[in-house]
Amino acid sequence: MGPGLEISYWLTLRSGRCHSFPSLTSYQFTESTHFLAKSLAMADVVQYRLERMVDELDDLERRGLFTRHEISEIVKQRRKFEYRLKRPSPLKQDYLAYIEYESQLDALRRLRKKSIGRDEGRERRVSKKMKKSVSDFSGVARILEIYRLAVMRFKGDIELWFKYMEFCRQRKNGRMKKVLAQVIRFHPKVPGVWIYAAAWEFDHNLNVTAARALMQNGLRVCPTSEELWVEYLRMELTYLNKLKARKVALGEDKGTLVRDHRDADEKRWINENKGLFMPLDGEVENTDGSQPENMESQKSVDLFREQGLRVLQTIYSGAVEALPSSFNLRQRFFEIVEATNLAQSDDMHDKILSDMQRDFLVDPKYWDWLARLKMTDSVSKDGTSEDIVPSQMQKAIQVYEEALKNVPSSMIFDLYTKFLMDMIAPKKEETRDSELPSHVEHYISHLLTVYEKAEAMGCLTEDIAHRYVTLYLQLGKLDEARKLAAKLCSGKLSDSVQLWLLRISVEIRCVTRNSFSPSKADILSIFELLKCILTKVSALESESLWLMALKFFMNQKHYFDKLVEIALISVAKDGGGESGFSLPSAIINLVIQKDGIQQAREMYKRFLALPRPGLVLYQNCIELENNLASVGDKDSLVNARKLFESALATYDQNTSLWRDYYSTETKVSFSLLCFS
Repeated sequence: MGPGLEISYWLTLRSGRCHSFPSLTSYQFTESTHFLAKSLAMADVVQYRLERMVDELDDLERRGLFTRHEISEIVKQRRKFEYRLKRPSPLKQDYLAYIEYESQLDALRRLRKKSIGRDEGRERRVSKKMKKSVSDFSGVARILEIYRLAVMRFKGDIELWFKYMEFCRQRKNGRMKKVLAQVIRFHPKVPGVWIYAAAWEFDHNLNVTAARALMQNGLRVCPTSEELWVEYLRMELTYLNKLKARKVALGEDKGTLVRDHRDADEKRWINENKGLFMPLDGEVENTDGSQPENMESQKSVDLFREQGLRVLQTIYSGAVEALPSSFNLRQRFFEIVEATNLAQSDDMHDKILSDMQRDFLVDPKYWDWLARLKMTDSVSKDGTSEDIVPSQMQKAIQVYEEALKNVPSSMIFDLYTKFLMDMIAPKKEETRDSELPSHVEHYISHLLTVYEKAEAMGCLTEDIAHRYVTLYLQLGKLDEARKLAAKLCSGKLSDSVQLWLLRISVEIRCVTRNSFSPSKADILSIFELLKCILTKVSALESESLWLMALKFFMNQKHYFDKLVEIALISVAKDGGGESGFSLPSAIINLVIQKDGIQQAREMYKRFLALPRPGLVLYQNCIELENNLASVGDKDSLVNARKLFESALATYDQNTSLWRDYYSTETKVSFSLLCFS
């Protein structure tokens, strides 16, 4: 129905001439009336919004920013977007698409305005800016209005709220306070909202009081937010640092609250070598090396550092009370103490360490962090030479040894061995073509001792055992790795596929070390090892082992046939799998490469005869037959249809299978029409 007929129909209904439409029942007449009323109301609203854009569009044309044809296209696009927003259930993407269009349009307007301004300046030989008019503000105002409508409809979408706030912040339009109040009202439990609001007050409005109030209110609502506690502390210390910097700029003070390790090292060096310095201009030093005129400044109390310490203590106490079991929070507070130069920071440093030891004595993460902290201290002091690193390593090792006494667990051994490997691995790369330094060899020996201790204490996990064997391989000790892998695979880790895979690979390396063609006895021993694990673990869990076995015995028909028999038993017992790895498919692919399509068909028929061959096998066989049919194999189409029918007998609810079947038949029908 066109616009004219629609309006005529509406006027007829309004006039009450229902007899003009005798086919309509009373109910249908009422529903049609409501539908047309809503449609015309929507059209009225859209038309009203478009009419409000007339001044802006006229201004764009008058200033030469857009042509009449471009403005017509703009009106067309805006009408389309407005109708989308006025439908009963607009989508979030409708609002975002409208915002994206208006943002690009406003960016184009600004570029053209700059271009016209440059041209006018070149002609008049002066640089004058174009006066601002309605078109300079309407674009941003429209985007803000769309954002407002979007967040009011999708109040729970926090990501949309943040986009809205970020746009307000970038354009500085003065609506930020209202938006922040709204988002806090709707999402008071989101810590990021309080942090964003406080950061805006602190950085943009320079209103520390308001920022502090927002942070404190946020902590009352979200007392268990680590991020809020940390950001609150950073804000307070940043404020004190700004006050300190202001006094420095006025010449009333010196230094900042940010710790510089270089200054500390320089002062320590001067104190240690004070005998090398001569007093200038008759200045006399005291016996302790200090100058008389600096005595008062050294004794003066740094109020900022003391205030920073009090702030840190207060916030730290509140955070620990709210989150007593958060190790990550203590760690971040400790890092802040390390990075700031506060009064009695060493005491605070020791207090945090003492509290962490008291509360996290049985937490393996604490011991790992503490040990790595010893190494971090050496790096921060530029102690990377060989005569310093071993001493720091020894301290870290002592921490791990103490951890084993307090928390003798697999996790501690896991973290301990990873730490030692991290420290050893770079050294091995640096000295690949030369002999390892003596202290690195000592750490390798110590690492082997730790592995042995883990094994003796029954804390050897699959990952630790894998790294244990791998270390011997990295050291070039193949025989030791072979013996160790055999011992571990016969213990409590006898069902570990990862460990068995490593053991088989080590065995293959051993038997092929001197010759590429292993003896019959070696081949038999490897097959027996594979048989031992493949009969215990399902095919879905031992994918990598099966692939290794099939590849190794691909040209050994006797053993390959035995592997096929084991595979048949495994698939009959556990099924072939509905997705992912399919053992029958892997075998069929190898048979195609070795023996051709006929043998492959015989093979997949054997697997399909099992109770649960798996959907993946059906799909792969169908794909195989379809590929052969496309190159002219006459039997493939018949086989593909049989496979589809057999698969659908079990998986009749699988829509993708039906779709593939339909697609195959469509292609066949099209081919017959082309040749007929």
